[in-house]
Amino acid sequence: MGIWRVTIIFLLAFSAIPFFAWSNDNLPWRAYQAQKSNIQIQGTGTVIRLLPDDNRGARHQRFILKLSHPQTLLIAHNIDLAPRIPNLRLGDVVEFYGEYQWNSKGGVIHWTHRDPASRHAHGWLRHRGRVYE
Repeated sequence: MGIWRVTIIFLLAFSAIPFFAWSNDNLPWRAYQAQKSNIQIQGTGTVIRLLPDDNRGARHQRFILKLSHPQTLLIAHNIDLAPRIPNLRLGDVVEFYGEYQWNSKGGVIHWTHRDPASRHAHGWLRHRGRVYE
């Protein structure tokens, strides 16, 4: 499914919300409240927890971001397809663009890398001015 189709579906799902109200900070919160998944989302958060890498299958660097709303997001960054963010610390600000998956804890952002097959929207993380994709 192309990014434009996902975006249109997402906007239709939230058509009661005025278009001008949408901002990057609002998208994860609105997706969480509506329990929506498979949505490309961009946002920014502060690292509040560093987790061990998930080494089952494709390896993922994992950490939790606190957003401006009362929400946290787990970032699952595939380090087999994209570089690890080195020296990531608590309190660091990370900008993200990836696919949101709903869960009761706030959600997960994954696909924060380029798709080698170019069948999925390319995602990324930005930390201290450097982009990891």
